This record gives sequence, C-alpha cells and structure tokens, in this order.
Amino acid sequence: MVITGRRTSVLAVVVLQVLGTWKGAMACSMPTVPYVSRDVWSANAPRSVDKFPGPIPFVIIHHTYEPAACYTPADCCKAMQAIQRFHQQDRGWNDIGYSFVVGGDGRIYQGRGFNVVGAHAPRYNDKSVGICLIGDWRVDLPPENMLAAVQTLIDYGVRMNIIASNYTLIGHRQTRPTECPGDRLFKEIQTWAHFSPMMDVVDPNSIPT
Repeated sequence: MVITGRRTSVLAVVVLQVLGTWKGAMACSMPTVPYVSRDVWSANAPRSVDKFPGPIPFVIIHHTYEPAACYTPADCCKAMQAIQRFHQQDRGWNDIGYSFVVGGDGRIYQGRGFNVVGAHAPRYNDKSVGICLIGDWRVDLPPENMLAAVQTLIDYGVRMNIIASNYTLIGHRQTRPTECPGDRLFKEIQTWAHFSPMMDVVDPNSIPT
C-alpha cells in the first residue's frame, strides 16, 4: 500500500511525537546526564520571554517545599512538570518561576535560564539567577550531590562571565517574608563564598504592579 498526501503528513507527525516522547523518556532515565534542558523534561512553552543584560549580580537560593525531594531522573522530570503547571496555571505566571532547578538526582534542570526575567524574588527578578532545590529543606540538609550541582552551576556562570565575579549570594527569605529556602539550607549557604547577610525584605503585596 502506498501512503500519500495528507495521510503521509499525519503519519510523519505521529512518528515525530513518538520519537520526541521516547527521547525525553530516555534522557530522563539517564543519570549520567548532568544538565537537563527544557525539551528533555517536557516543559510547556513560556507565554513570553523577557531578557535582561548581564553579568548577573545576584544569585538567590530557593527550595520548593512542595513537591517533595526527588531522587531519580524520572521523578525529577515529573516534579519539574508539576512546578511549571503550578506556576503557569495556578499562579498565572509566564513560565516556571526559577532560572534553574536542582534535583536529588544531582542534575541541573533548565528553568527560564540565564538572563531571563524570572518570577522567584520580587524586585530581584531582573537582576538575579534563581536556583531552586527540589524538596523541603527546613530540617534536613540537601544531599551533597545537590549542593555540589548548585555550586557547579554558579562556578560555570562566573567562568563564562554570565554571573558577575563579585556576585552576591542570598536566600529567598532575604527579599520577602518566607521560610524559603528552609532553615537548614539557609544555614548551609551562609558558609558559602559571596554570601551576604543583607536584608531587603518587602511584602510583595505592597509592590505596585
């Protein structure tokens, strides 16, 4: 049987969809891949993308609280999809709020990326990299592979002149009233290079839109 015309086009689309799903599933099951792009974790398209110039002066650390910590590539991809759904559908944001997200599998998941205005820290979204660690880190410290991945990402940004060499590192709670990034994680980042004890807390509800 010869398939022609519109039926050929439909078949091609189906094949591409299957291959795309297979590619994402395979990549999400490969723990040796240290960086996970948006297409691999099956991100929805952003509604809009606003960029800002670098080098970027601030690095802001977050935790998700929910979803809970994930420790396999497949579970971390599902967590990324859940975070994006919550931010786009419930919060009404353009995209997942963070620049990058780190999973318990030790991999770095691309959120909005570098030099894209985020939705993670009021008044700092257009001059910061928002890095979020999946899980609730109020009591427990994230595993070493997560902490190492965060520092690897920051070091890469500095080396490539994307993040300013004299960047300021802070926790989310230093910009708004919140527990984020969790007491234990916040205590940890206070020992890291470039941490600043600065406090610039403003109720986000008081900020004009």
